[in-house]
Amino acid sequence: MTNIRIGNGYDIHRLVSDRPLILGGVKIEHELGLLGHSDADVLTHAIMDALLGALSLGDIGHYFPPTDDKWKGADSVVLLTEVDRLVQAKGWKIGNIDSVIVAERPKLKPHIQAMRDRLATALHLQPDQVGIKATTNETLDATGREEGISAYAVVLLVENR
Repeated sequence: MTNIRIGNGYDIHRLVSDRPLILGGVKIEHELGLLGHSDADVLTHAIMDALLGALSLGDIGHYFPPTDDKWKGADSVVLLTEVDRLVQAKGWKIGNIDSVIVAERPKLKPHIQAMRDRLATALHLQPDQVGIKATTNETLDATGREEGISAYAVVLLVENR
């Protein structure tokens, strides 16, 4: 029998002016961007937390604390590759990722394939191992009022024999 682990992750960041909007490692044209210590890529952060959670390794704040200037403005995809190395060092590999981004605007459908490709390349996966969906909150709550963008992710890890 194959040993598997499942992890889930979540992240949310506030939308502000004068910041780029980066999701899944892809810069998206929009008048607002996400506020955070790194590039604030909520999708990539949710995936990292899901990977770490699957192996009970804590969360990204433990490895990349916002109090450490080393991570200021960091490319979250670079951080994701570090988390993937940790997962592999523990004897596991990614089976697949499924995720959803929650945002009222901008429309994300035109960017989904680029996000899948960027994340798959960074993680040495096939694009069909990286699922990304986008939805809105139907104008409900802070995300619905366009105060922020959030993301949820689930990963399946398979023991690397």
